[in-house]
Amino acid sequence: MRNLIILGGGYGGMRVLQKLLPNELPKDVSITLIDRVPYHCLKTEYYALAAGTISDQHIRVSFPEHPRLQVQYAEVTAINLEENKVELQDNDAVAYDDLIIGLGCEDKYHNVPGADTFTCSIQTIEKARATYQALNNLPTGSSVAIVGAGLSGVELASELAESRKDLKIMLFDRGNYILSAFSERLSTYVENWFDNHNVEIINNANITEVQENVLYNHDEPIVCDAIVWTAGIQANRLVREMNVEKDEMGRAAVTPQHNLPGYDNVYVVGDCASLPHAPSAQLAEGQAEQIVQVLQKRWKNEEPPESFPPIKLKGVIGSLGKKHGFGLVSDRPITGRAARLLKSGILWMYKYHNG
Repeated sequence: MRNLIILGGGYGGMRVLQKLLPNELPKDVSITLIDRVPYHCLKTEYYALAAGTISDQHIRVSFPEHPRLQVQYAEVTAINLEENKVELQDNDAVAYDDLIIGLGCEDKYHNVPGADTFTCSIQTIEKARATYQALNNLPTGSSVAIVGAGLSGVELASELAESRKDLKIMLFDRGNYILSAFSERLSTYVENWFDNHNVEIINNANITEVQENVLYNHDEPIVCDAIVWTAGIQANRLVREMNVEKDEMGRAAVTPQHNLPGYDNVYVVGDCASLPHAPSAQLAEGQAEQIVQVLQKRWKNEEPPESFPPIKLKGVIGSLGKKHGFGLVSDRPITGRAARLLKSGILWMYKYHNG
């Protein structure tokens, strides 16, 4: 029996399972999914969990069930490419014939002293829960600093502004305007929303140090009751430590077939793979579909496709609280209630289709 191991039950790992199960998995292949938690988590909604506007049961999706799928709950400690083994806590190891690495990303602290110690995070469900505790235990009048005004920072700031109107919220961004990956029109729309909801935006910020309840912007101290870091990501530590070619974000270089160069049986999906797009759930799912095609060819001892067409991304939608949103759909800007309803519909369809 050939064993396919999938590290991580995120968007990429789930799409691989969805494409192979129940009927596309060869009879001589079994799958072992290794994850720290016993369910798929909707990471795009961690901001709402941290803000306290949803419970974590709303962002859980059960893993599929199949006679040749084993789900193992464990912490991966190392990937041994030479011996085709994945090492787990307590000195356990699992051998693989094929491996898909989908371990996701971690916060990138840009060498800012104290940032990794004195800030909250929403990168994992465990950290999002801890951030919820930190934010929602704050007394009235407390101040919250959110560092980084990309999609995650904006969604967290807006959700918290609606759920805790008694807090002072500051959003720090290093650019001239927030949401630099979007058009200036969308950025201005979001900035106006924040103005109307008493969220202070600090542009051209340069966070030089973080201490307990103190944020240094251009070396000037700002006292805060809580600090949340949403200012960049990097590949999972295990991938960053692998002896393979990587980009500046620590993501592994991959071939057009999404495997590591020199290791035809080891694939990298999602935030751990170096691709010409910003990491996203859509990108991980598109990549996973192509990996499945390669696996099916190689399992039949056939040559996989030499190349694939570019993965088509439908757009990006962000929330501004529960009633408004913003984003790009087929390169066209969309704002207001329509954007928020569209995001809610996409989320519902994903849970209905996968749960």
